[in-house]
Amino acid sequence: MARFVLRSKLLLLLAGAALPLAGAHAQSFTPEQLQAATALQERIPNLDNHLDIPFDFGTGAHDPGQDGPDQFDFVKAKRGRLKGAVLAIFVPQNARTPAGYAEAAAKGQQKLDAIQAVVRRYPQQTEIARSPEELQAIEGSGRVAIILSILNGNLIGKDLSQLDAWHAKGVSIFGFTHAGNNDLADSARPNLLRGDKLNEHGGLSPLGRQAVARLNDLGVVIDVSQITAQGVRQVLELSRAPVIASHSNARAVIDHPRNLDDATLQAIAAKGGVVAINAYSSWVKAFPPEALAKLNEIRRRYGIPEDKTPAGIQPLSDKGVKVLPPAVFAKYSEEFHEITGSPDYRASLKDYVDQIDYVVKKIGINHVGISSDFNHGGGVIGWNDVGESVNITAELQRRGYSEGDIAKLWGGNFLRVWGQVQALAKPKAGQ
Repeated sequence: MARFVLRSKLLLLLAGAALPLAGAHAQSFTPEQLQAATALQERIPNLDNHLDIPFDFGTGAHDPGQDGPDQFDFVKAKRGRLKGAVLAIFVPQNARTPAGYAEAAAKGQQKLDAIQAVVRRYPQQTEIARSPEELQAIEGSGRVAIILSILNGNLIGKDLSQLDAWHAKGVSIFGFTHAGNNDLADSARPNLLRGDKLNEHGGLSPLGRQAVARLNDLGVVIDVSQITAQGVRQVLELSRAPVIASHSNARAVIDHPRNLDDATLQAIAAKGGVVAINAYSSWVKAFPPEALAKLNEIRRRYGIPEDKTPAGIQPLSDKGVKVLPPAVFAKYSEEFHEITGSPDYRASLKDYVDQIDYVVKKIGINHVGISSDFNHGGGVIGWNDVGESVNITAELQRRGYSEGDIAKLWGGNFLRVWGQVQALAKPKAGQ
């Protein structure tokens, strides 16, 4: 838990340090271009497909009713003409024990309680949407629509009945893993330095396979970001509904298992799904050789095998890997993220939309979306927070995307998938 908090604080600090650069980039648009982008944002339903919140969301400096230090709040959303956001109930991977499951569930409930408290405090500014129709009604009323998602199924432990419980609480999207394997699936980033095994389940576990069916029955959107390519294929084979990758990028641009290869991108599209491109800089733009040299020097000092891929803190192979004690791993993580989060290597808005371009050309405009990963290290120069969301639209317009295409990217594609998933649900008798 401590290393997650440290990492998030470090990345947000570095994002804040780059704000002047973002302003400079935003000024590359003419007033007419920004006016046109703003007008378009106001005409269409739109949403950020994935962002995070702090555990103390709604309190002190993290009150979304004020223009505070976080990358998402209602003031910034209004400034950026962002009308909706998928808020992740994210809990870092912890011990796969009864005590660990209980801790993860309690932390998830803490985030849900915080969101619900904010909704009660600001009913004129926000509401939770549980269907595409509700989202459009909320946005049409001038409020920010919130969609609830879970990222990292470890908070249900081995109890699939918890899927029903979280759905009853308003959760509409479920992501199986984050950084580390759990009892449902293999992570694309197994925590080898803390004892995870490569290909532990061969993709999905038997429990994970059962979870696919139950999520389909509930009408919950399955999120395949962060699981292995093998796991994604298995989800696609088992699911009778389309799926999303809420915050994923192209492996052809940055060769790391966290990103999706072309075959996986095409398979998601063939199922009718959506890949929302992630604005986490490390997965948007490749690091230069000097950054790789710095990272490999850190790896050598901690006895970790060198790697050609700077973005990943975990080794890609288990050959020669040793398990690090928690305190040592936390220190290694801190040093590693000082490099990967440096403003010197940060991706730009142009780099981010280049990713969108690539995936659109690969799988079609009907299967791509936009996500920031804000408050968890996300953000590029020119899109540092939701207040700069108009810049995305301005860049898309500058590249020749039509209003209809931009509307699809900014949420139309996700709303289609969400509606299809709900239409294919099979409620239990009496529901």
